[in-house]
Amino acid sequence: MAESQLVHPPLFTYISMLALLTLVPPFVILMWYTNVHADGSVLQTFNYLKENGLQGLIDIWPRPTAIAGKIIICYALFEATLQLLLPGKRVQGPISPTGHRPVYKANGMAAYTVTLITYLSLWWFGIFNPTVVYDHLGEILSTLNFGSLIFCLFLYIKGHVAPSSTDHGSSGNIIVDYYWGMELYPRIGKHFDIKVFTNCRFGMVSWGLLPITYCIKQYEEYGSLSDSMLIHAIITLVYVTKFFWWEAGYWNTMDIAHDRAGFYICWGCLVFLPCMYTSPGMYLVKHPVNLGPQLAISILVAGILCVYINYDCDRQRQEFRRTNGKALVWGKAPSKIVASYTTTTGETKSSLLLTSGWWGLSRHFHYVPEILASFFWSVPALFNHIMPYFYVIYLTGLLLDRAKRDDERCKSKYGKYWKKYCEKVPYRVIPGIY
Repeated sequence: MAESQLVHPPLFTYISMLALLTLVPPFVILMWYTNVHADGSVLQTFNYLKENGLQGLIDIWPRPTAIAGKIIICYALFEATLQLLLPGKRVQGPISPTGHRPVYKANGMAAYTVTLITYLSLWWFGIFNPTVVYDHLGEILSTLNFGSLIFCLFLYIKGHVAPSSTDHGSSGNIIVDYYWGMELYPRIGKHFDIKVFTNCRFGMVSWGLLPITYCIKQYEEYGSLSDSMLIHAIITLVYVTKFFWWEAGYWNTMDIAHDRAGFYICWGCLVFLPCMYTSPGMYLVKHPVNLGPQLAISILVAGILCVYINYDCDRQRQEFRRTNGKALVWGKAPSKIVASYTTTTGETKSSLLLTSGWWGLSRHFHYVPEILASFFWSVPALFNHIMPYFYVIYLTGLLLDRAKRDDERCKSKYGKYWKKYCEKVPYRVIPGIY
């Protein structure tokens, strides 16, 4: 990534990269420790580190173990096998700036369903108890931490010596290349897409499995399942199921179509996602909250409604694109802008920009219900500690930054047409505010 392509000033970007590379891996361990061993109290963890310093962090950092390695390897091989062998519709991704168009096999929903059924069946028939995952979660996160850093090094080397497509290149800076990645669409062989595996099959499927794990662990620990844990798990599972229902649409997003495969995306999905994204449930295991029927149902309905709106935003835009702008939007002919752009090969192409429906409210309105959904699957923990809300805070910052990056990319791509689009849809994320 050249300096001219950076959204933020180069110095700020490089300092941010170094900070994330060095601070986020231990942050994952501290988040696990706080939820499981420090009563969910950030202050307790802070005071411990204040007293014990770096040695304190070393002491609480779980060592990678054989059982953690076996769980990770079995899970990774199972998901990789499903990705390769399960049937699925052939789906084309968006054309890249170099003119490359990736082709995917859309079998995510099948892989997700098979995984959930297999996981629950292993538990039901007494073959494998999911509580083992919770009991060894620190070791699993530690093993994933180190293993994923090495995996990102593999991606860096592969991008130099054996790139999978024309969508690769070096910035000339080893830190930038390791952080952002070398390849846009890295594959092993012709069919095994690495980003689909890290982002969708390993990361997102684990997001569905861990709330179930936390439910089983709480039930075994207390002899009952709290309504707070149940509500958290249901909303989360509805969201993850929605993701796989819509997975082919995800392949058109920034994560896949614009962000390369490096530490930022791949380490994030392999390590940060399973820990941070599931942290409200991790907290609730040892801190059950009784919401009562009225509050529980209210949170559940609000959470599912937000997930539906988030889905409908993406569905609306997908239908608009699939029909070349002819699909009805909220029962009316859509309002749109026809924008042309030039690829790096000098070819002129056109895109349709939707300016009505959800997409007439703001340029990234779909982020609003996504952030609200994350709040509703976190709020069952109530407000004794801030820990259950770390994901909401993180997601808000991530999506606001992503909206800025996407706007800058579109401004560079579409020029005057993007200016016209912004005049028609003036708000970036929150209608009337931002």
